[in-house]
Amino acid sequence: MTRRREWLAAAGLLPFTVHAGPVLRVGPTRAVRSLAAAARQARDGMLVEVDAGEYIADAAAWPQHGLTLRAVGGRVTLIAAGAHVQGKGLFVTAGRHQRIEGFDFIGAAVPHRNGAGIRLEAGSLTLVDCSFRDNENGVLTANDESIELDIVDCDFGTIRPGDGKAHNVYVGAIGRLAVRGSYFHHGLMGHLLKSRAAVNHILYNRLTDEIGGRASYELEFPNGGMAVVMGNLIAQSSTTENPRVISFGAEGATWEKQALYLVNNTLVDQLPGGGIWLRVTPPQTDVVLVNNLLVGTPKLATEGHWVRRANFTAGWEEFVRASRDDWRLKPDSALRGKAQDAGEGGGMRLMPVREYRHPHTTVALGGPARNPGAFQI
Repeated sequence: MTRRREWLAAAGLLPFTVHAGPVLRVGPTRAVRSLAAAARQARDGMLVEVDAGEYIADAAAWPQHGLTLRAVGGRVTLIAAGAHVQGKGLFVTAGRHQRIEGFDFIGAAVPHRNGAGIRLEAGSLTLVDCSFRDNENGVLTANDESIELDIVDCDFGTIRPGDGKAHNVYVGAIGRLAVRGSYFHHGLMGHLLKSRAAVNHILYNRLTDEIGGRASYELEFPNGGMAVVMGNLIAQSSTTENPRVISFGAEGATWEKQALYLVNNTLVDQLPGGGIWLRVTPPQTDVVLVNNLLVGTPKLATEGHWVRRANFTAGWEEFVRASRDDWRLKPDSALRGKAQDAGEGGGMRLMPVREYRHPHTTVALGGPARNPGAFQI
């Protein structure tokens, strides 16, 4: 699959293809019993099928190209138990067109205190239905413009206590990041999702710090770039480490293109006294704010050149049952049908075609998005 087709699949516009390469089977009753052994034996283009179960202290580096790792018969759970590879994490990946499906990464820690469930060092990687918890970082990437990362239907949960370097996902200065249908929650001093990528498509996710969460930003693009943030539920907890919910360009605009498209999101602030919805630092940034629902006390400050349409402040009573995380507008809400056409931006049509479904997936919409906010069905 080309990277263009793989991105379209991640965005819900194409199905993923089925791997047709040679198969290497891994498991306690197989000839290859460990992931570390499989990593030594795997060749370019292989499908590595891993039997469900717990794999303890089984860290591995994967340099192969065209490689797919797939859990078979249930979840594959990697428990660090002090193990790591190259001083970086449980998995270190460096091949082009790699794919990992159905794996859980637990407890990654390294001496430098930035251990990751997965460390993406080079190439391109697609993660599907993977979970990360109690790691110093869930996923951490190198800084390389040739790297591309797709995250689909994944869960990035509790962060291991540390010194604030930890993020649920930290993407370096790579070429492209696409995230869809994923759940980011229970941060600790770091951010739920931090990306320095040149191009970012953050579509149909839930970034909610939850009760007891202490994340800083829920979503940050410290070097700006081009970011489409559409169809997301983004909520700041009452115990946040930072009053700002979304930040763009705070560490300098290093990419030539600087644009933020914030479309059809439901933004919730639970910080006592109120937080700050959005911080955009580079004054030349193109900002488009359309069809967002704002729940809480902060105001959405804007610059004169920003495009701002059909953004509404909504009380909790506008939703079916916000106290139970049902953020659909009530059938009789006066806000229903108030969405406007957001046009195009960031290389795509700014009209949701899918919707987040908890715990971490999406469903297709049956027609055009007519309501402001992340939820239409």
